[in-house]
Amino acid sequence: MSAVSAAFERRAQPAAAVGADAELIVRACQEMAGRFRAGGKLLVFGSGGSVADAQHVAVEFAHPVVVGKPALPALSLATDLALATGIARTQGLDGIFAAQLRLLAAPHDIALALSAEPGCPAVRDGLAAARERGLLTVALAGGQAAPEADHVVVVRSGDPLVVKEVHMTIYHVLWELVHVFYELEAVR
Repeated sequence: MSAVSAAFERRAQPAAAVGADAELIVRACQEMAGRFRAGGKLLVFGSGGSVADAQHVAVEFAHPVVVGKPALPALSLATDLALATGIARTQGLDGIFAAQLRLLAAPHDIALALSAEPGCPAVRDGLAAARERGLLTVALAGGQAAPEADHVVVVRSGDPLVVKEVHMTIYHVLWELVHVFYELEAVR
């Protein structure tokens, strides 16, 4: 197998497997739309390379690129470096998302965690804090480890770069379907 074929093959199975999670993704989007309709906001977080993805997701929701789609309140917990490093100084890196969620989140909000590699303590602790506060929790994970959340989509790959690529597709689908369900309720 050539290097080119191998590059495509490494991505084919994990990307195709997302289709098996379609019902789970739809349920997550329905619940997310309900939280937005109730005045909730989306709080997104991830560590390592997933920091950029968290920022991307927040921007997609808060500033939709599709004309006519409503902006929905979203914030990346990975963007305020002063706050994150201040928390890390006193509580350690593992507490940077949990502390922000305890401070900023309300029970009707949504926590979306992104983790390309399994077992990230900061993401795990952030999800635990979100559950403690009654948030809807959604996790996009990689590898075989599934963090504890209301809705978990695990990309079936041990390659964190492939996981991140598939996460990008999933969170764009989340954005699109949340808007579909959000708008459906507005029509009723």
